[in-house]
Amino acid sequence: MTDFAQRFAQIDTWVFDLDNTLYPQTADLWPKIDARITLFMMRLFGLDALSLRALQKHYYHRYGTTLRGLMLEHQIDAEAFLSFVHDIDRSSLDVDHSLAAAIAALPGRKLILTNGSRDHALKTAQQIGIDHLFEDIFDIVAADFIAKPNAGAYERFFDQHNVVPGRTTLFEDLDRNLIVPHRHGMTTVLVLPPPGDGPEREAWEVSDGSEPHVDFVTDDLAGFLAQIVASGDPSPFVDKGG
Repeated sequence: MTDFAQRFAQIDTWVFDLDNTLYPQTADLWPKIDARITLFMMRLFGLDALSLRALQKHYYHRYGTTLRGLMLEHQIDAEAFLSFVHDIDRSSLDVDHSLAAAIAALPGRKLILTNGSRDHALKTAQQIGIDHLFEDIFDIVAADFIAKPNAGAYERFFDQHNVVPGRTTLFEDLDRNLIVPHRHGMTTVLVLPPPGDGPEREAWEVSDGSEPHVDFVTDDLAGFLAQIVASGDPSPFVDKGG
């Protein structure tokens, strides 16, 4: 058995972030959500978009989500916010048969862990054709609005779903969201966009996967999952030997 296969042989729980992880980072969903967040804040504060973008990013950086910042500093209605910002057109996403087959073939439980809403995760997973493959969705409401990368989000997730970190793999597109899981003993996989492609991000959000809390990196999630199932030659992927 290869080292790659040995690393995943102990895993019986597979956890996936949603946005920019379960669908391509080249998709237009996150830009649509981001624009809706700015519009929500424009209506709330009556300020111009440029000023609000700076405030939006400040809350995101400090609290993990813009929502958390608005809740703590302005007591906004969380449900109204989530309903508004996730009211987007998802028709640009195609059904991903390769991803569906790869997830279905994984042995054990499959869960979604997202800073978004359950409704958004469900509608997005349905659009991709993978909603039926997951046992449950742990969203920002289930986390009591404590967002990744805050340790409290993961602790609530572990407790509510009886997750054993040492037997769990987490797939994420943001490396900072892998720090706490790695500390708990989860196997961590950073999902990157194809070379030269991907969403616009702040400098502190960009990673090449070289951080010690990242065990594996891939820019082909379906292919990586298929490789796990096949337990063959992992050469197309980067195993950091963690």
